[in-house]
Amino acid sequence: MVTGINLMNTLVDELNDLGLPNMAATLDTLYRSEKFLNMDHLTLISELIEPEYREKISKRINNRLKGSRLIGCPQELSKCIDSNNREYLPSGITDVISSMDFILNGLNICILGPSDSGKSYLAKALGIRACDNYKVEYHHCETFLEEMVALKLNDYHKYQRKAKKQLNLDLLILDDFLLHTITDEREVKVLFEILEKRSELSKSTIICSQREPKSWASMIMNDEVSFNAIMKRATRHYTIVINTKTTD
Repeated sequence: MVTGINLMNTLVDELNDLGLPNMAATLDTLYRSEKFLNMDHLTLISELIEPEYREKISKRINNRLKGSRLIGCPQELSKCIDSNNREYLPSGITDVISSMDFILNGLNICILGPSDSGKSYLAKALGIRACDNYKVEYHHCETFLEEMVALKLNDYHKYQRKAKKQLNLDLLILDDFLLHTITDEREVKVLFEILEKRSELSKSTIICSQREPKSWASMIMNDEVSFNAIMKRATRHYTIVINTKTTD
Protein backbone atom coordinates (compact mmCIF):
# COMPACT_ATOMS: atom_id res chain seq x y z
CA MET A 1 0.00 0.00 0.00
CA VAL A 2 1.40 3.37 -1.05
CA THR A 3 1.57 5.87 1.82
CA GLY A 4 3.24 9.14 2.79
CA ILE A 5 5.14 11.16 0.22
CA ASN A 6 4.70 8.51 -2.47
CA LEU A 7 0.91 8.55 -2.09
CA MET A 8 0.88 12.34 -2.10
CA ASN A 9 2.94 12.44 -5.30
CA THR A 10 0.59 9.92 -6.89
CA LEU A 11 -2.44 12.01 -5.94
CA VAL A 12 -0.82 15.16 -7.32
CA ASP A 13 -0.12 13.39 -10.62
CA GLU A 14 -3.69 12.06 -10.80
CA LEU A 15 -5.18 15.47 -10.11
CA ASN A 16 -3.06 16.98 -12.88
CA ASP A 17 -4.16 14.20 -15.23
CA LEU A 18 -7.78 15.03 -14.37
CA GLY A 19 -7.19 18.65 -15.36
CA LEU A 20 -7.22 19.98 -11.80
CA PRO A 21 -3.83 21.72 -11.56
CA ASN A 22 -4.87 24.19 -8.85
CA MET A 23 -6.05 21.38 -6.62
CA ALA A 24 -2.83 19.46 -7.27
CA ALA A 25 -0.66 22.46 -6.39
CA THR A 26 -2.72 23.17 -3.27
CA LEU A 27 -2.43 19.56 -2.08
CA ASP A 28 1.34 19.63 -2.55
CA THR A 29 1.64 22.91 -0.63
CA LEU A 30 -0.65 21.78 2.19
CA TYR A 31 1.12 18.44 2.59
CA ARG A 32 4.43 20.20 3.09
CA SER A 33 3.02 22.74 5.55
CA GLU A 34 3.14 22.42 9.34
CA LYS A 35 -0.63 22.66 9.69
CA PHE A 36 -1.39 19.62 7.50
CA LEU A 37 -1.51 17.01 10.28
CA ASN A 38 -3.76 19.17 12.45
CA MET A 39 -6.36 19.94 9.77
CA ASP A 40 -9.79 18.31 10.09
CA HIS A 41 -11.15 16.53 7.04
CA LEU A 42 -13.70 19.16 6.00
CA THR A 43 -11.18 21.99 6.26
CA LEU A 44 -8.72 20.04 4.14
CA ILE A 45 -11.35 19.36 1.50
CA SER A 46 -12.41 23.00 1.54
CA GLU A 47 -8.86 24.26 1.03
CA LEU A 48 -8.32 21.81 -1.80
CA ILE A 49 -11.50 22.72 -3.66
CA GLU A 50 -11.57 26.51 -3.17
CA PRO A 51 -8.76 27.59 -5.57
CA GLU A 52 -9.97 25.18 -8.28
CA TYR A 53 -13.51 26.43 -7.86
CA ARG A 54 -12.45 30.09 -8.08
CA GLU A 55 -10.46 29.36 -11.24
CA LYS A 56 -13.38 27.59 -12.93
CA ILE A 57 -15.84 30.35 -12.02
CA SER A 58 -13.43 33.04 -13.21
CA LYS A 59 -13.01 31.29 -16.57
CA ARG A 60 -16.77 30.86 -16.90
CA ILE A 61 -17.44 34.53 -16.22
CA ASN A 62 -14.66 35.65 -18.58
CA ASN A 63 -16.13 33.45 -21.32
CA ARG A 64 -19.54 34.99 -20.73
CA LEU A 65 -18.08 38.50 -20.81
CA LYS A 66 -16.31 37.71 -24.05
CA GLY A 67 -19.46 36.28 -25.59
CA SER A 68 -21.50 39.25 -24.39
CA ARG A 69 -19.13 41.77 -26.06
CA LEU A 70 -18.46 43.28 -22.63
CA ILE A 71 -15.01 41.82 -21.96
CA GLY A 72 -12.65 44.49 -20.67
CA CYS A 73 -15.41 47.03 -20.00
CA PRO A 74 -14.76 48.96 -16.78
CA GLN A 75 -18.35 49.89 -15.88
CA GLU A 76 -19.32 49.24 -12.26
CA LEU A 77 -22.88 49.11 -11.00
CA SER A 78 -21.79 50.51 -7.63
CA LYS A 79 -21.03 53.83 -9.37
CA CYS A 80 -24.55 54.17 -10.78
CA ILE A 81 -25.85 56.29 -7.93
CA ASP A 82 -27.26 59.80 -7.61
CA SER A 83 -24.52 62.43 -7.57
CA ASN A 84 -23.86 66.08 -8.29
CA ASN A 85 -23.80 65.20 -12.00
CA ARG A 86 -26.86 62.97 -12.44
CA GLU A 87 -29.87 61.42 -10.81
CA TYR A 88 -31.69 58.18 -11.56
CA LEU A 89 -35.48 58.22 -11.55
CA PRO A 90 -37.56 56.82 -10.02
CA SER A 91 -35.60 57.28 -6.83
CA GLY A 92 -33.83 54.14 -5.66
CA ILE A 93 -34.32 52.30 -8.95
CA THR A 94 -30.65 51.28 -9.31
CA ASP A 95 -30.85 49.50 -5.95
CA VAL A 96 -33.91 47.60 -7.17
CA ILE A 97 -32.41 46.38 -10.43
CA SER A 98 -28.96 45.64 -9.00
CA SER A 99 -30.41 42.47 -7.45
CA MET A 100 -30.75 41.05 -10.99
CA ASP A 101 -34.25 39.85 -10.08
CA PHE A 102 -35.53 41.53 -13.23
CA ILE A 103 -33.70 38.88 -15.27
CA LEU A 104 -35.02 36.06 -13.11
CA ASN A 105 -38.55 37.40 -13.65
CA GLY A 106 -38.10 38.18 -17.36
CA LEU A 107 -38.67 41.93 -17.01
CA ASN A 108 -37.50 44.60 -19.45
CA ILE A 109 -35.72 47.87 -18.72
CA CYS A 110 -35.93 51.02 -20.82
CA ILE A 111 -33.21 53.56 -19.99
CA LEU A 112 -33.84 57.12 -21.18
CA GLY A 113 -31.69 60.23 -20.99
CA PRO A 114 -29.76 62.79 -23.04
CA SER A 115 -26.40 62.12 -24.68
CA ASP A 116 -23.60 61.39 -22.19
CA SER A 117 -26.04 61.01 -19.31
CA GLY A 118 -24.78 57.53 -18.46
CA LYS A 119 -27.33 55.31 -20.19
CA SER A 120 -24.73 53.06 -21.80
CA TYR A 121 -22.70 53.00 -18.60
CA LEU A 122 -25.69 51.73 -16.60
CA ALA A 123 -26.67 49.18 -19.26
CA LYS A 124 -23.13 47.82 -19.52
CA ALA A 125 -22.73 47.72 -15.74
CA LEU A 126 -25.93 45.66 -15.51
CA GLY A 127 -24.71 43.39 -18.30
CA ILE A 128 -21.34 42.84 -16.63
CA ARG A 129 -23.01 41.99 -13.32
CA ALA A 130 -25.46 39.68 -15.08
CA CYS A 131 -22.59 37.70 -16.62
CA ASP A 132 -21.95 36.22 -13.19
CA ASN A 133 -24.95 33.95 -13.69
CA TYR A 134 -26.58 34.60 -17.05
CA LYS A 135 -26.04 34.61 -20.81
CA VAL A 136 -25.83 38.21 -22.05
CA GLU A 137 -25.21 40.09 -25.30
CA TYR A 138 -24.66 43.82 -25.83
CA HIS A 139 -25.28 45.46 -29.22
CA HIS A 140 -25.60 48.88 -30.80
CA CYS A 141 -29.17 48.62 -32.04
CA GLU A 142 -28.65 50.14 -35.49
CA THR A 143 -25.73 47.88 -36.38
CA PHE A 144 -27.48 44.86 -34.90
CA LEU A 145 -30.60 45.35 -37.05
CA GLU A 146 -28.58 46.00 -40.20
CA GLU A 147 -26.58 42.82 -39.66
CA MET A 148 -29.67 40.74 -38.92
CA VAL A 149 -31.48 41.95 -42.05
CA ALA A 150 -28.42 41.35 -44.23
CA LEU A 151 -28.03 37.86 -42.80
CA LYS A 152 -31.72 37.12 -43.37
CA LEU A 153 -31.33 38.06 -47.04
CA ASN A 154 -28.06 36.24 -47.69
CA ASP A 155 -28.30 33.12 -45.52
CA TYR A 156 -31.73 32.49 -44.03
CA HIS A 157 -30.72 29.33 -42.17
CA LYS A 158 -27.81 31.15 -40.51
CA TYR A 159 -30.20 33.98 -39.68
CA GLN A 160 -32.56 31.52 -38.02
CA ARG A 161 -29.73 30.12 -35.90
CA LYS A 162 -28.62 33.58 -34.84
CA ALA A 163 -32.19 34.68 -34.10
CA LYS A 164 -32.68 31.57 -31.98
CA LYS A 165 -29.52 32.42 -30.08
CA GLN A 166 -30.83 35.93 -29.40
CA LEU A 167 -34.08 34.48 -28.08
CA ASN A 168 -32.25 32.14 -25.72
CA LEU A 169 -30.19 34.92 -24.13
CA ASP A 170 -31.14 35.72 -20.56
CA LEU A 171 -30.41 39.39 -21.23
CA LEU A 172 -30.20 41.27 -24.53
CA ILE A 173 -28.97 44.88 -24.43
CA LEU A 174 -29.80 47.18 -27.38
CA ASP A 175 -27.95 50.47 -26.99
CA ASP A 176 -28.50 53.70 -28.96
CA PHE A 177 -32.05 52.61 -29.76
CA LEU A 178 -33.52 54.78 -32.58
CA LEU A 179 -30.45 56.98 -32.68
CA HIS A 180 -31.31 57.42 -36.36
CA THR A 181 -34.55 56.93 -38.24
CA ILE A 182 -35.31 53.39 -39.36
CA THR A 183 -36.14 53.58 -43.07
CA ASP A 184 -36.15 49.88 -43.86
CA GLU A 185 -39.37 48.10 -42.92
CA ARG A 186 -37.41 44.84 -42.74
CA GLU A 187 -35.48 46.22 -39.77
CA VAL A 188 -38.74 47.17 -38.08
CA LYS A 189 -40.02 43.63 -38.59
CA VAL A 190 -36.86 42.04 -37.17
CA LEU A 191 -36.94 44.38 -34.16
CA PHE A 192 -40.58 43.62 -33.45
CA GLU A 193 -40.12 39.87 -33.85
CA ILE A 194 -37.21 39.77 -31.43
CA LEU A 195 -38.95 41.90 -28.80
CA GLU A 196 -42.20 39.98 -29.21
CA LYS A 197 -40.68 36.50 -28.96
CA ARG A 198 -38.40 37.44 -26.08
CA SER A 199 -41.43 38.81 -24.28
CA GLU A 200 -43.31 35.55 -24.86
CA LEU A 201 -40.36 33.59 -23.46
CA SER A 202 -40.03 35.94 -20.45
CA LYS A 203 -36.50 36.94 -21.47
CA SER A 204 -35.21 40.34 -20.34
CA THR A 205 -34.22 43.11 -22.75
CA ILE A 206 -32.58 46.45 -21.95
CA ILE A 207 -33.13 49.30 -24.38
CA CYS A 208 -31.25 52.61 -24.14
CA SER A 209 -32.53 55.66 -26.01
CA GLN A 210 -32.01 59.40 -26.09
CA ARG A 211 -35.55 59.82 -27.38
CA GLU A 212 -38.76 59.94 -25.40
CA PRO A 213 -41.04 57.00 -26.31
CA LYS A 214 -43.74 59.39 -27.56
CA SER A 215 -41.36 60.42 -30.37
CA TRP A 216 -40.53 56.89 -31.47
CA ALA A 217 -43.31 56.73 -34.08
CA SER A 218 -41.61 59.36 -36.24
CA MET A 219 -38.39 57.31 -36.09
CA ILE A 220 -40.15 54.11 -37.21
CA MET A 221 -41.46 55.26 -40.59
CA ASN A 222 -44.46 56.89 -38.87
CA ASP A 223 -45.90 53.40 -38.53
CA GLU A 224 -48.27 53.77 -35.58
CA VAL A 225 -49.00 50.04 -35.39
CA SER A 226 -45.32 49.06 -35.21
CA PHE A 227 -44.60 51.98 -32.89
CA ASN A 228 -47.28 50.94 -30.40
CA ALA A 229 -46.23 47.29 -30.48
CA ILE A 230 -42.54 48.07 -29.99
CA MET A 231 -43.08 50.73 -27.32
CA LYS A 232 -45.45 48.47 -25.39
CA ARG A 233 -42.82 45.76 -25.15
CA ALA A 234 -39.83 48.03 -24.56
CA THR A 235 -41.46 50.03 -21.75
CA ARG A 236 -43.63 47.30 -20.24
CA HIS A 237 -41.80 47.01 -16.93
CA TYR A 238 -39.04 49.37 -15.74
CA THR A 239 -38.46 52.78 -17.29
CA ILE A 240 -35.41 54.58 -15.90
CA VAL A 241 -34.81 58.25 -16.64
CA ILE A 242 -31.33 59.64 -16.06
CA ASN A 243 -31.32 63.39 -15.53
CA THR A 244 -28.06 65.28 -15.81
CA LYS A 245 -27.39 68.16 -13.46
CA THR A 246 -25.46 71.34 -14.04
CA THR A 247 -23.19 72.56 -11.28
CA ASP A 248 -22.45 76.27 -10.71
